[in-house]
Amino acid sequence: MDIAQELAGLNATFDHTAVAARRIRDLLPIYRDLLGGVFVSGGDNVAHGYRTLQLRYPNGSKIELMEPLAGSTFFDSFFELTRGRGGVHHLNFHVPDIHAAVEALRERGYSLFGLNLDDPRWRDVFLHPKEAHGVLIQLAQPGPRDDERVPTLEDVLAGHGRRGNGIPSP
Repeated sequence: MDIAQELAGLNATFDHTAVAARRIRDLLPIYRDLLGGVFVSGGDNVAHGYRTLQLRYPNGSKIELMEPLAGSTFFDSFFELTRGRGGVHHLNFHVPDIHAAVEALRERGYSLFGLNLDDPRWRDVFLHPKEAHGVLIQLAQPGPRDDERVPTLEDVLAGHGRRGNGIPSP
């Protein structure tokens, strides 16, 4: 059974592609200005050391742009693989029940990593690229976020997005 059949069995729906670079600002001329992406949201993951923002396109598809926070080593091995250029980092699929998805994947013999199963706002797990024909796959179960203030693109780049660290993007 191939990975597409495996994900279909989880009731997974594709949500977005994530692209990482050393600077989000270097990605904006292509993904926002040229291709017409409209800012949706963004913020920092200080625990892991990266900043992210999402753009939406007229058909509803999304792309996530990512960069390391100052001093972070989070993307070091990824940038080594891409010779410093960055590129597609992962594909994100949403599942209705992350615990059922984890159980089903383990039963099928997949090795999982990065398990985050306790945060009611965002639960996720990753399939290693070795398990998925060279692609890092993130399975996520988003939770409620109604109480959040949606930052602007300028807020995110200034380090004041969701959970922002206050340090501007390079």
